[in-house]
Amino acid sequence: MTELKHLGVICDGNRRWAKAQGLPTIEGHKKGLDAIETMVFAADEAGIPFITFYVFSTENWNRSAEEVNYLMKLIELKMVGLAKKLAKKNGKLVILGSKKNVDPKLIALLEKAEKITENCTGITMGVCFNYGGELEIADAATIAAEVEGEITPETIRKHLYHPEIPDVDMVVRTSGEERISGFMLWRSSYAEFFFMEKFFPEIVAEDIDVIIKEYENRNRRFGK
Repeated sequence: MTELKHLGVICDGNRRWAKAQGLPTIEGHKKGLDAIETMVFAADEAGIPFITFYVFSTENWNRSAEEVNYLMKLIELKMVGLAKKLAKKNGKLVILGSKKNVDPKLIALLEKAEKITENCTGITMGVCFNYGGELEIADAATIAAEVEGEITPETIRKHLYHPEIPDVDMVVRTSGEERISGFMLWRSSYAEFFFMEKFFPEIVAEDIDVIIKEYENRNRRFGK
């Protein structure tokens, strides 16, 4: 059994993969969702209890209206189906992010997808949608101040999106880019980082074994 308990994935390179294949940008996003499905079930087989994907950031609204609209439609079409597949494997789906600027119909659909898996006890798949790391901390601090008065690291942690999800052990970013882009800033404070050259749509199930091996070769010291 692997010691890797929470794997974070920054899904980068969908558009560049499509361009390299001579395909429209939107095809890269479609293939990227297929890669998410491949990765979550491979992680489940490998015994990883938590995996979280960075799918759509608060900054991604600045992309073209055509691309954003396609992404919203793709999520609308695919998320419930993915939740049903997860449920068959006892997997749980949770959405992390803000509801601001999101179509209420899409919010309702995402809540429906979560509901399908709410009683499952296997792997937890987190989806960071309309997510920003700084915004998550600001939202948690705001709630903590209103509910508990004094703000401490412990109170902020209690009010993060889905606080039951533990700190990230390793963050993987595909496409050769080496930055965190606001992904799980609080939970990634002591995470290991692994930057893969391949574009996210190129991910295959065997890459989970590569990631686990890389993680197990790291010496985590947590400031000691």
